[in-house]
Amino acid sequence: MKTHLWIANALILTQNAEREVLRGHIEISDDRIIAIHPAEVPVPQGVTTLDASGLVVMPGFIQPHIHLCQTLFRNLADDLELMDWLAERIWPLEAAHDPESLYLSAQLGIQELLASGTTCILDMATVHHTEAVLEAVRDSGIRANVGKCLMDHPETTPESLRQDSQVALDEAKALFEKWHGEANGRVQVSYAPRFVVACTEDLLLKVRDLAAEQGALIHTHSSENEKEVELVRNLVGQENAAYLHDIGMMSKRLVLAHCIWLNDEEINHLKETGTHVTHCPSSNLKLASGFAKVPEMLEMGINVALAADGAPCNNNLSALQEMRLAALMHKPGRGPRTLPASKVLDMATLHGAQAMGLADQIGSIEVGKKADIIALDLNQPANFLPYHKEDIPAYSQLASAIVYASQPAHVKWTLVDGEMVAIDGRALRIPSRDLEPLRVRDIQRKLIQRAGLTL
Repeated sequence: MKTHLWIANALILTQNAEREVLRGHIEISDDRIIAIHPAEVPVPQGVTTLDASGLVVMPGFIQPHIHLCQTLFRNLADDLELMDWLAERIWPLEAAHDPESLYLSAQLGIQELLASGTTCILDMATVHHTEAVLEAVRDSGIRANVGKCLMDHPETTPESLRQDSQVALDEAKALFEKWHGEANGRVQVSYAPRFVVACTEDLLLKVRDLAAEQGALIHTHSSENEKEVELVRNLVGQENAAYLHDIGMMSKRLVLAHCIWLNDEEINHLKETGTHVTHCPSSNLKLASGFAKVPEMLEMGINVALAADGAPCNNNLSALQEMRLAALMHKPGRGPRTLPASKVLDMATLHGAQAMGLADQIGSIEVGKKADIIALDLNQPANFLPYHKEDIPAYSQLASAIVYASQPAHVKWTLVDGEMVAIDGRALRIPSRDLEPLRVRDIQRKLIQRAGLTL
């Protein structure tokens, strides 16, 4: 039976090409927006109605770089530089996951994402048990593209996470064939070589060819850290992103996380190939990785999206925090007009949709697009929408209120595919008993013991 829903009496921030702000009603049939009605149109009798009076309704946030497998590691890997952070904490913990702990880790992350308004993610799982993450995505209602992490380099990876390149690729391909397009297309699968340091050229070339054959996304890290770039230089004799370009990896289907330590030639390669960049401001600051040239890349027309990365290098998954930080961190030295709120809002919605190859499906509220929609309460003391003369506030006012002042608690509800998946801070399809503190800490304790860590 089809869902027929009216979101009534809303202030609608469309994020369409004109960045229109409207007052009215959104009509949804099943998973799609089928009409946007002016406020003066009466809501029909007998239809299911979601009253959005006093709320700002907008497209959900899209984060194309998340590690759900790491949510259980939150607050366990702090104050470390990237390569130490990986070797001393993250890789041992990832290797210690079993299906139960991995499913729970994904549930914890998805609970936070949905409750704070993120409706779609690009996720890099760990090497083993990736199906547990896909199951959590399917069960929770979030839209996600998930890739099994690929690591095969014999000299630079721990044995516990290293796989033969063909074995790794066969497993990833099997996941694509089984899961890609599941749940009405809400679940998708990508290929996720971790980064050049962890992958042989043989593996990267095979990923390049298989992804091209299947039309799949490739999701990896690049040029996050100076030591990482130096390691790549020693391994392959080139700069990190330049190497990816020269082996034919760069394309509109490649999403590169971080991209901090790029030279001008590498930035030009991004532009020429249509490769996407994901900016992770909290992670970049916490790991002391550096400052990406985000304003410069945006000015060149490079698509730069926004994401939180993983819980142990952030330590939260809120798109709202990433927006505020992105808008602030690039202003010193470049001036207060650098990365205005409106541009950052684009990064968190439209640019994310473009990075994920879903620009025709999500990222804005328009007829024909998926009903991935959130509602914000901007009538709270911590974030009153400012005075405006007209009935409809200016787009810039809304963008400022969302980017600079909104908090996860201001997100009232979240729809994905037209289904209510979170309301008042609670993801509805994740059983509360699964996230009880005693259960979470017990599974976390076992995970730490399996990893052999003393914390």
